[in-house]
Amino acid sequence: LKAWRDPKLLLFMWLFFVCLLGFLVQAGTMRRFLRPGHDPVRERLKRELFQFNKTVEHGFPHQPSALGYSPFLHLMAIGTRSGAIKLYGAPGVEFMGLHEENNTVMQILFIPDKCQLVTLLDDNSLHLWSLKQHSGACELREDHRFTLKGPPGSPPSVTQITAVLPHSSREVLYLGTESGNIFVVELPSFRVLEDRTITSEAVLQWIPEDYCNRRSCELVEALQEHPKNPDQILIGYSRGLIVLWDWQNNKVTHHFLGSQVLNQSKGSSYGRKSSLLSGHSEDKWLQEEPDKACPFPCKAISKIYWQTTRNGLPYIIFQGGMPRASYGDRHSISVIHGSQQTAFDFTSRVIDFFIIFSSEPTAEFDDPSAMVVLAEEELIVIDLKSAGWPAVHPPYLASLHCSAITCSHHVSNVPLKLWERIVSPWPIDGGTNIAPDPPQRDLLLTGHEDGTVRFWDASGVCLHLLYKLSTVRVFLTDADPNDNMNTVGEDEWPPLRKVGTFDPYSDDPRLGIQKIYLCKYSGYLAVAGTAGQVLVMELNDEDAEHVVDHVEADLLQDQEGYRWKGHEKLKTRDGPVQFEAGFQPLVLVQCQPPAVVTSLALHSEWKLVAFGTSHGFGLFDHQQKRLVFVKCTLHPSDQLALEGPLSRVKSLKKSLRQSFRRIRRSRVSSRKRRGGGGNTSEVRANGKFDQDILQEMELAPVQRKIEARSAEDSFTGFVRTLYFADTFLRDSSRHCPSLWAGTNGGTVFAFCLHVPPAERRMDEPVRAEQAKEIQLMHRAPVVSILVLDGHNIPLPEPLEVAHDLSKSPDMQGSHQLLVVSEEQFKVFTLPKVSSKLKLKLTALEGCRVRKVMVANFGSCKTDDYSENDLAVLTNLGDVQIISLPFLKLQIRYPCIRKEDVSGIASCVFTKYGQGFYLISPSEFERFSLSTKWLVEPRCVVDVPEVSSNNHMHSRSIMENQIAAVLAYCFNFLQFPEVLKEIQSTLEGGRG
Repeated sequence: LKAWRDPKLLLFMWLFFVCLLGFLVQAGTMRRFLRPGHDPVRERLKRELFQFNKTVEHGFPHQPSALGYSPFLHLMAIGTRSGAIKLYGAPGVEFMGLHEENNTVMQILFIPDKCQLVTLLDDNSLHLWSLKQHSGACELREDHRFTLKGPPGSPPSVTQITAVLPHSSREVLYLGTESGNIFVVELPSFRVLEDRTITSEAVLQWIPEDYCNRRSCELVEALQEHPKNPDQILIGYSRGLIVLWDWQNNKVTHHFLGSQVLNQSKGSSYGRKSSLLSGHSEDKWLQEEPDKACPFPCKAISKIYWQTTRNGLPYIIFQGGMPRASYGDRHSISVIHGSQQTAFDFTSRVIDFFIIFSSEPTAEFDDPSAMVVLAEEELIVIDLKSAGWPAVHPPYLASLHCSAITCSHHVSNVPLKLWERIVSPWPIDGGTNIAPDPPQRDLLLTGHEDGTVRFWDASGVCLHLLYKLSTVRVFLTDADPNDNMNTVGEDEWPPLRKVGTFDPYSDDPRLGIQKIYLCKYSGYLAVAGTAGQVLVMELNDEDAEHVVDHVEADLLQDQEGYRWKGHEKLKTRDGPVQFEAGFQPLVLVQCQPPAVVTSLALHSEWKLVAFGTSHGFGLFDHQQKRLVFVKCTLHPSDQLALEGPLSRVKSLKKSLRQSFRRIRRSRVSSRKRRGGGGNTSEVRANGKFDQDILQEMELAPVQRKIEARSAEDSFTGFVRTLYFADTFLRDSSRHCPSLWAGTNGGTVFAFCLHVPPAERRMDEPVRAEQAKEIQLMHRAPVVSILVLDGHNIPLPEPLEVAHDLSKSPDMQGSHQLLVVSEEQFKVFTLPKVSSKLKLKLTALEGCRVRKVMVANFGSCKTDDYSENDLAVLTNLGDVQIISLPFLKLQIRYPCIRKEDVSGIASCVFTKYGQGFYLISPSEFERFSLSTKWLVEPRCVVDVPEVSSNNHMHSRSIMENQIAAVLAYCFNFLQFPEVLKEIQSTLEGGRG
């Protein structure tokens, strides 16, 4: 005690505490200004956890323009108008290349017996591509590019390439041009062999004078190599002239004169005897019996095949040729085999097609097995071996946009009992997939404008359709749900059968699916649509017929002064409805007014479903099939919310006025902040204001002040998110079920729920009582709500703990509430709902949150460490990873172009750090943020050794591709002597 009374000691201790306090303050201040990422341990851990990769494109290529196939490699190639080229083989074998010019791919041709292909673009450039090994897998790389140049001063038509023929020697390319000349270039150098050029003048020297006087050769339409003599090539000119050119002797050995314009050529064989077929502009298909010809004026035949079989009856397959009067607007390919004839009617324009036939070296016959058709909007494969020639579902190139995609939902790690895989044989099987098997089963659900939900296998590289669900049967529409698209008209000639799934026209836009929520453990599915319909479904293994119960939810609660000006609700069917095995509706909840459902949540353990619109939200008990409560969130100024999405024309002027007012306000406020544009006195008067702003900026150099929004902004009652949680809402001693709702006006509602125990679940009603209401000061729209348990871990999904797939949440420590708005992230303590910490988004460019989800990131170095973080997508297209619970920005990646509004709106995150977004109406881009979970193509293509037998086999393949080269469909019927000349010519070539 005496020592404490010593004034020197007290002074020393006082100075010590002052110095310590100053040090702590200085350390805290410095810590605020230290740049993130200074911790080397955390930096190393971030490299083990996070990595951004765009891995694979799912779906159908946007705007395809060319098709190629290699019987040697069993690979198919597709080119697009944007310059992309994609190769497909066995499921999982995919390669992609992109031309730097981004021009349209016009033709794709594989080099015989090589892992090379040549592409022709619409800028008249040729490109040589190769499949090369790199890091144990193959990659598609561009080796050379070449543009054919003519003499100085010559017109472009002299060198405009119209036809390309890779020679079987694998050393040269034949290039047909608009001028009628044929140039020969060497591979792989693309050196022009001028001494082997075939000019149109040289060809006309061997043609009768009367024909030469009547017409010129015009452009080269088709080139084919003679199947028996590689020194001879067949040349087809657009005016109908066909010549067989011997380039060893530089002369025409045979010529065939036609009166119709030549369109396209392809070849085939008839046993060991070759025949010649060609497609022309005014035409009918060639058949030896004239009485079977089409008696009507027909469309042009642009491509034709003749395929031999062991039973002696050939397959004749051609594009076009249908009667012009009745089928002029159809896109058809006809298949004839003996007495069986079918004209396949495709839903979009046919780009090209090819036939898959026997590739055995010793094969004597073609024996076609499948027809692969590339249409403008989908890929269709017809099985020619099975009775009735059914369509085969491709394991890739799925037509995602068969009806416009309106929403997406991803489910990770699906249990086996919910997984029903459909496997079909696939004829294109080139290459080997060496990627590891997917670690889990993932589903991607897409909602469509026509009221359907499609379930896709998203576990690996191939996005494969597993199941299709239609909600149309519940409602009365103009379409008959029993209509079959693939029926054959018995009274039609020729028999016409529709194939393909592309159908961009919806019978009723109100059927569109807007929200999907699937519980993978219980098999419950909630689907919500454009007209306020919410369907709760359950998985059933058998067909059933029952009445769908109907309950209405009045979200306006009979408030006066509100009148709905939008579309009407969908009418439901009376009486029992027949449903197929699969997901079948239990009950329909119809929101009133019938506005678009904007948020949806399902808790299968409590048997509750929550739904929200622009007018409010409600809670429904689908076990007792009763409405628990509804809450109206409509603000008196929200008149736009009463007009609906289908009748917004009248509100366009009002929206424009509001937009211009916001722009004017932002400009005025920015001028005030800058202090520019005024006189000196105004600048001095604003000096203190500027200093305050500067001080605020110094306190948080990377953050900005968020401006509060007006409560009178439109759509403030718009419900953006709904969330179920078992947490502490009333006091810290008891936890209870709760429902949270966030609105567009920055308001969060919390309701306590009383859910009876299982033994009294059907006897006692579920009760709800509002417990909290939080109003964010800046009134930014609430994007997501999340509750963290005592260990700062997000609460598990319903039934996840019951299935031993997650640990029970910590109910001993205090819980925290995370509210994510478009402007900031804010953490509150529960149950007091007091602010704990927040993170404001950097706003140098005005970025706002568009999508957010909790993702689990595992270390690529060890299996013992993983962490939960927030994956965030902003309106600038950036993807950010933010730590939990401290809300520290970990890393930022540019992902989507900020101009791609539809791509940003379509983005969906997965539970393990991956994502999908639409890069076109028909394609999903898949990306990964995790170093551990990466799904990307990894494959090799093994090239067989080319022996003499294989070389003869390549000749046999060419024979299979050539005899249907060039048949003047109706002209040859009128001139049988021409047929005999063609037959004798090709038979003579054998000798």
